[in-house]
Amino acid sequence: MLPKKYPLGLQLYGVRDDMASDPIATLDALQRMGYQHFEVYGLDADRSYIYGHPCRTFRDILHDRGLRATSGHFSFHEYLDGPEVRFWQFVDRVIAAALDLELDYITWPTLAPAQRNAATIRRLPNLFNRIGERARDAGLGFAFHNNGYEFFDYGGVVAYDLVLRETDPALVRLQLDMYWVLHAGVTTPKAIVEAHPGRFVMWHLKDMHPVSRDYTEFGTGTIDYPAVLPDPELAGLQHCYLEQGGNFAESALRSAAVGAGYYFGGNPSPPAPLQGRGVT
Repeated sequence: MLPKKYPLGLQLYGVRDDMASDPIATLDALQRMGYQHFEVYGLDADRSYIYGHPCRTFRDILHDRGLRATSGHFSFHEYLDGPEVRFWQFVDRVIAAALDLELDYITWPTLAPAQRNAATIRRLPNLFNRIGERARDAGLGFAFHNNGYEFFDYGGVVAYDLVLRETDPALVRLQLDMYWVLHAGVTTPKAIVEAHPGRFVMWHLKDMHPVSRDYTEFGTGTIDYPAVLPDPELAGLQHCYLEQGGNFAESALRSAAVGAGYYFGGNPSPPAPLQGRGVT
């Protein structure tokens, strides 16, 4: 689907239960499907643990298999309304964990529903620039992942427009979630990239159920990805991840296999018989 210079990645949130119960078997199964790198989720920042292992140990588990983690989603928003010192302590712990994992990017994934208001949204550009500066000084990148709400007006403020307009492109990159752009229906991925070339270093690819508009297996839904994908060179793309956060037809691992099969061959079926935990 994309040129071979962009290896296929997976956001591990979709297989979170499998990663919690048997991360090594899950990684082995995903590697057989063709996934080569991952976006992590669920950091224990206080202990610098992820998936039941110290971050450096998990990095070694990946590297021993020829795999790596390239980004992570971290719960910055959970500290946004508390003491400022706690927020920046969390940022520093995320950066330390990201260095142990040898990530390229730390990524802001969302705001909580109660935070989706004009006052909070107006805080984001300055906050993102400051996080981006700290990340840069540590040798990392910082990125913002969109959902759907960022494209709508909250008290006269449209979050995505504000972030693009008032953040420093050298400090704040974007992780473009195609599903959520199309779910919102306000604009298109191509239009966003053409207006702001070079900032969209990561992509999330998900598919949309034809009836519920919920997640569905990649390649089986209503999104015509060959038609909607922007030019990766124009976008500045570095990493691409499939993701299905739920609504699995059978199981999370089977859905990951279906998505990889479509991505590699245009056929929404597993590329080969699978073995390992959770695969039937």
